[in-house]
Amino acid sequence: MESAVRPPVHQATLLGHPVGLFVLFFTEMWERFSYYGMRAILLLFLLDNVRGGMGLNEAEGAAIYGIYTASVYLLSLPGGWIADNLLGQRKSIWYGGIIIMLGHIILAFPAGPGLFYAGLCTVAMGTGLLKPNISSVVGELYPEGGARKDTAFSIFYMGINTGSLLGISIVGYLGQKVGWHYGFGAAAVAMALGLVTYRLFAQRYLGDYGKFVAQPEQADGEKSSTGNRSLLVFLTVIAVLLAGLQFTGVLDLTTAQGLARAMGTVISLIAVSYFTYILIAGGLDATEKKRVVVLFVFFLAAALYWAGNEQQGSSLQIFADRYTDLNVFGWQMPSSWFQNLNPAFILIFSPVLAGFWVFLANKHINFSVPAKFAVSLLLLGIAYIIMVFAANVALTGERTTPLFLGSTYLFFTLAELFLSPVGLSAFSKLSPKRYTSQLMGLWFVGSSLGNLIAGLFAGGFDEENVQQMPGMFQSVAIFALAAGLVLLIFSKPLKKWMGGID
Repeated sequence: MESAVRPPVHQATLLGHPVGLFVLFFTEMWERFSYYGMRAILLLFLLDNVRGGMGLNEAEGAAIYGIYTASVYLLSLPGGWIADNLLGQRKSIWYGGIIIMLGHIILAFPAGPGLFYAGLCTVAMGTGLLKPNISSVVGELYPEGGARKDTAFSIFYMGINTGSLLGISIVGYLGQKVGWHYGFGAAAVAMALGLVTYRLFAQRYLGDYGKFVAQPEQADGEKSSTGNRSLLVFLTVIAVLLAGLQFTGVLDLTTAQGLARAMGTVISLIAVSYFTYILIAGGLDATEKKRVVVLFVFFLAAALYWAGNEQQGSSLQIFADRYTDLNVFGWQMPSSWFQNLNPAFILIFSPVLAGFWVFLANKHINFSVPAKFAVSLLLLGIAYIIMVFAANVALTGERTTPLFLGSTYLFFTLAELFLSPVGLSAFSKLSPKRYTSQLMGLWFVGSSLGNLIAGLFAGGFDEENVQQMPGMFQSVAIFALAAGLVLLIFSKPLKKWMGGID
């Protein structure tokens, strides 16, 4: 029997929100410092053959980058299942943080490719355990939902981007100016600070939130057994399909690029199959099924958005390093610092949009979630139109002005604020209680697919393919604008299927 969630021991508030929100804010801030800081230098390290990097070519390096960043979010799905069924969210956050810290410690030692890849795998596993569950606990703090919950996720999102800003600045500088492994070591220190914060304050200010673990109902053992059989059938079908693709040669695991493409197939298959499984065998009523269908549409929109946004660490990082003027009053700025523009803009505009949503709610003006997603994709398309112009300038052989990347990151940011915190809140509201963490994991699987596409896309940015840059950026712009228009057309029907939840 599901037990009711009891309120926190201390009902203290800060800025009109539970203090527990800010405990999660700072825990996530340090975790994101470690992730985004390391991500900022990862592709540069993989491509470097002068300062002790891996010395890979663009195609292989970008594929490995994509596999890693995709794995971080893909593993949110089992991470959510572990929390829902075994550990609860709170323990999952704690153990996930420890695993992340150990992974970054491994990366801090220059001991060859084998240990380096082991470190990447360790960080990915820990992040998959922590990431979906800390967002789920934020949602639990606001059972009433509404605009206040949206505002809470916007505040939480500011913590994510504060960590990103600090991480890219410090890890990026250490990695590019001092030594790669000093940057990786700084990421380990940041995660340790997050663990200390969580250990000291979580129990005091979160009480029993995040401790729920689903238990099979004692009086309905037959139903539980049927659910387990359905899950086993689902996993078996996935395994058989993957084996068939491998046997027929559709999946090629012999190269990094082949592995990345195979992983894209796997992620797409898992996402579609898992949504189908929940709809067919999840025991949902008609209203819940409609809401899950809406979440699937949001998942597709998010995957497309992140495929564009996550070029920051891949193709746009290469563009910044090779084709952008980095001279600042005679000093060469680390090219990874361009990635700071996104979190910096988010910190500026996030409170503005958070206040805007509350203002609209007070005026009884409804800007629906599907419409927000549509606007996000349209803004993403505009960002890539700017990059088409930048790429054409780069073809002349001159380094481009930083204003091109700056403007692109500004539109990225606005697009992100219309999608990411809104999506986190929507998944926490629309998900059936017994699938909350698992569906939150699927939200991050959308990020996983987008990251993988971003890595594969960057594989075309070698010196021999410079002439193709404008066309590559243009294809992203067209796809994003078209998808945004389609979603805008269907925003009203999707809102109806949300069943009154905003």
